[in-house]
Amino acid sequence: MKNNYCWYLVNAENQVLGRFASKIANLLIGKHKINYLPNLNVGDYVIVINANKIITTGNKYKDKIYYKHTGYVGNLKKITFKDVFIKNPRYIILHAVSGMLPRNSLKKVMIRKLKIYLDNNHRHISQKPKIFNL
Repeated sequence: MKNNYCWYLVNAENQVLGRFASKIANLLIGKHKINYLPNLNVGDYVIVINANKIITTGNKYKDKIYYKHTGYVGNLKKITFKDVFIKNPRYIILHAVSGMLPRNSLKKVMIRKLKIYLDNNHRHISQKPKIFNL
């Protein structure tokens, strides 16, 4: 069977995080394709560039908090959006997109098709990605 995957290049510069993540999730799931089925992995690969130039609306930059629990009693870790953005801007997009993917066994496979880079340089030129305008 022929591989029907496409590669899309998406620029995150001056894009609002939630709207941006929902469009990427649709590309990863494959809802834009004719042969979409919810139980099959028919989504495409997505390359995100300029991840550190994404924006948020309102006061999310100061007020939004990410939670992580280590599994031990009393070890709920909190980190603000601002601190995560400074430390690892890739995590912000990855977390937003993975929250919009279906909660089943295909989620891991779909999230592996997301490639996030902080600047314009990426190493997927040989795949000849199509530019996807949002």
